[in-house]
Amino acid sequence: MNLAIQQAHAAAARGEVPVGAVLIGPTGTILAEDGNRMREHKDPTAHAEMVVLRQAARVLDQWRLDDCTLYVTLEPCIMCAGALSLARIKRICYGAGDPKGGGVTHGPRFFEQPTCHHTPEVVQDIQADACGRILKEFFQKRR
Repeated sequence: MNLAIQQAHAAAARGEVPVGAVLIGPTGTILAEDGNRMREHKDPTAHAEMVVLRQAARVLDQWRLDDCTLYVTLEPCIMCAGALSLARIKRICYGAGDPKGGGVTHGPRFFEQPTCHHTPEVVQDIQADACGRILKEFFQKRR
């Protein structure tokens, strides 16, 4: 999670909402790490989770990311939850919960829906205070 937090800080420095993600492969190697890039790429789907999914799929040369673990500083939204399910991610470890925009343990709870074909293990609240603080400080400065 520390690497994901570093990526969140890097995203904030770029003017992006500070969310960072790291995708770990089946053997424990880092396949991808990055942060939000929606403003930079002018792409509403360039959430940190989506960016690392794309990078890891290129590294492994396949779309199925079986036995991979995602560390992300904020609870994934519904879009990212759907993509993580389609990629067959084994485990999602996130920091701060997102009562407003989360799609995993808040909001629509995507993985609990009968239409969800793959349900990863979810570990929540990893360094939640540190992850939440990055977001709070970022938005306080912007107000």
